[in-house]
Amino acid sequence: MFLPIGDTPNPPRFNAYVNFVLIGLNVAIYLLVTIPLSSREVDINDPAVLEYMRMLAENGLSVPMIRDALSQLSAYDLFVFRHGFKPGAPEVADLFFSMFLHGGFLHLAGNMLFLWIFGDNVEHRLGRLGYLLVYLFTGVVATVAFAMFARESTIPLVGASGAISGVLGIYFLLFRHNRVKVFVFLFPFIMDVWLISARLVLGFYLVVDNLLPVFLGSGGGVAHGAHIGGFVGGLGVAWLGEKINWAWPWTDRRRPGAKRVHVVDGGASDGYVPDLPLPRLRHFMAATDVPNALSSLDRLYMHDVEKLEPPEVAQLSDWLQRSGRAVAATRLVRQALTRGGDRPDAALLYLALGRLRLQQGQPTAAYQHLLGVFDASPSPEVEQETRKLLAEIQVFRQQQ
Repeated sequence: MFLPIGDTPNPPRFNAYVNFVLIGLNVAIYLLVTIPLSSREVDINDPAVLEYMRMLAENGLSVPMIRDALSQLSAYDLFVFRHGFKPGAPEVADLFFSMFLHGGFLHLAGNMLFLWIFGDNVEHRLGRLGYLLVYLFTGVVATVAFAMFARESTIPLVGASGAISGVLGIYFLLFRHNRVKVFVFLFPFIMDVWLISARLVLGFYLVVDNLLPVFLGSGGGVAHGAHIGGFVGGLGVAWLGEKINWAWPWTDRRRPGAKRVHVVDGGASDGYVPDLPLPRLRHFMAATDVPNALSSLDRLYMHDVEKLEPPEVAQLSDWLQRSGRAVAATRLVRQALTRGGDRPDAALLYLALGRLRLQQGQPTAAYQHLLGVFDASPSPEVEQETRKLLAEIQVFRQQQ
């Protein structure tokens, strides 16, 4: 048996209130709705019973099997039939309400365990409102993905698995250096807690628990399409969020008359100034003329931006950050990493990205990027600076 029981590192002394509320809502609905209705018999004259029987017949059950199902039918089964999401009879309200219904205690316990382990880091990274909106959004995406796999089905889908899979997709992309605490019980040989790469654990969940059953056709009543859709939706949200630095992109656009913070009082660049965009930018950078350098950067074409060297990118991103343009600073470094993440000097870009995250008050995100420095064969100078920043993060955590 392999059971995830926690992850590390976590945001220091951060109370994931939205995550707690989501877990509480799911548990409360189970205690106040699922358990009471599960022990209540149904009225055989209820019109919903006839609809339920029709649904069973449409899904290929024989008369004896339908008779046996009716003998075990509870009020909760009908409640799920009414409010679970049915691709063949979709309702907007069911799209959201079905996220908080579960088929049984183990279904609920497994979902809440994963939400408790992975949700706090994601909430810390996205913010409370952002986390709630993304949770609901990926839940909807997961349900729509399920509907694509079962277009005309009237079998209801219930559970938070799709939304939680979205959280896992975000975690997979943003916390690649985290590790998951897994309780391993292989009696009588092994009974221990192992620390396993988060990406390995989540990759196993996606491929072995979901993709393989879809390809092999062994569904077993599990909505694998919803899990896959939620996970992919989470990946998409994380990719887009990192691209725009989890802020509206237009907040970094130049506006006529907008006030800018001049980081350095560079000397006026007297004398000859190159006409070509990239040489002009480098001219102002050499003169430490920050306002003109950033102005020149804004006027570069993409093919010129792609010619910037990592040290230039690191310097410009620092100036952008200090001038109040955090989104542009982060985007510039990420663009450089995308087109040359395997270069020897890529370590400098990871260091720049980690430094930006620290300046933006995001030590958890900075930790992930700084660890990426060591994967890129850093120079002794870059490694020393990285270890210094990692030490600052530890001090920050101790002070929280």
